[in-house]
Amino acid sequence: MSNLKEIQEQYEFDVYGKRGILIERGEGAYVFDSNGNKYLDCAAGIGVASVGHANKEITDAIYNQLQRISVVPGMFYNNMKAQLLQKLSEITSPNLKRTFLTNSGTESIEGAIKFARYTTGKTDFVCAMKSLHGRTMGALSATFKKQYKDDFLPLVDGFSFAPMNNYEKFIEKVTSKTAGIILELIQGEGGVNIAEKEFVKKIRDYCTQNNLILIIDEVQTGFGRTGKMFSYKYYNIHPDILCVAKAMGGGIPVGAIICDNKIKIPLAKHGSTFGGNPIASSAALATIKFIEENNLVDNSKILGAKLLEKLKGIENSKIREVRGLGLMIAIELKEKVKPYMQKLLDEGIIVLSAGITVLRLLPPLVVTEEDIELIVEKIEKVLR
Repeated sequence: MSNLKEIQEQYEFDVYGKRGILIERGEGAYVFDSNGNKYLDCAAGIGVASVGHANKEITDAIYNQLQRISVVPGMFYNNMKAQLLQKLSEITSPNLKRTFLTNSGTESIEGAIKFARYTTGKTDFVCAMKSLHGRTMGALSATFKKQYKDDFLPLVDGFSFAPMNNYEKFIEKVTSKTAGIILELIQGEGGVNIAEKEFVKKIRDYCTQNNLILIIDEVQTGFGRTGKMFSYKYYNIHPDILCVAKAMGGGIPVGAIICDNKIKIPLAKHGSTFGGNPIASSAALATIKFIEENNLVDNSKILGAKLLEKLKGIENSKIREVRGLGLMIAIELKEKVKPYMQKLLDEGIIVLSAGITVLRLLPPLVVTEEDIELIVEKIEKVLR
């Protein structure tokens, strides 16, 4: 193991910083390191492994497709791509009928920015403070955190920011050049901050009345994470553009820009070599099928509520607030969380941060009640 770690350290352009373990395999909600140690994975590949690691239905779908064909350029029709496009329309909203398939969340945001600009003939966007929409130049321009941006200036012009849930401040940022508003309804990296229903409804109505494009970023919240297939369904609204990725492919890189019919983009104005390839399409179809047939959206809602309640019941002065929706939960502390992340790793629990003082939990949707009890037990222990 130490040799493999040294090899990776020698050759990798590391931008993450490592936590010390070498993960070799996974099974369901757990991963195993090179020493055979078992970890409950409350990071889930940063929200990717919602159907669990090494899911047989997904791996079978990928294997079967690999034996047929792995790549079909966008100028040809493909059976798996066609089925996935139809399925995405069925599980979203009646107005979301046309989809461009991508390889990642940041690509979905990039494309949505282009689509909104072309449709409206305008250039600017209003986004929320504490947002994170991606690391490529357009998506990074829509991201709030300066620590991700300042070293790469100048970015794309025309992005302004307002506080989440402050409708008046958002509208103040709108100008004659504004093409649309980009929102995470539950901010992931920003701290698991939840948009208020009245705020979202007002933003939706304002966009409709003023011909602005409402882009909802569900890259992290989509496919059951919050106890609904998509978090916007809590708000009784319809996006003009829905951006998804992460959990969509069960571990295979895939994303989508799902659009209202009013969104326009002509031939040759956008493209992707790998977007919607048969492997990714097969994985996504199998993932969605597994989520539906195993009631994982309900599992997320029910077990997420139990986890939230139990975490709120921990009596510890270090905890400022516990918040979340479904199996997307934050524990905000009154101090830095990095030491506790390492302590939890030592206890066999992998977690994420969402800012300096926030622990973020994104366990696979296949977790059990026993897993929930273990998470609470270990968090209570390390905070003690």
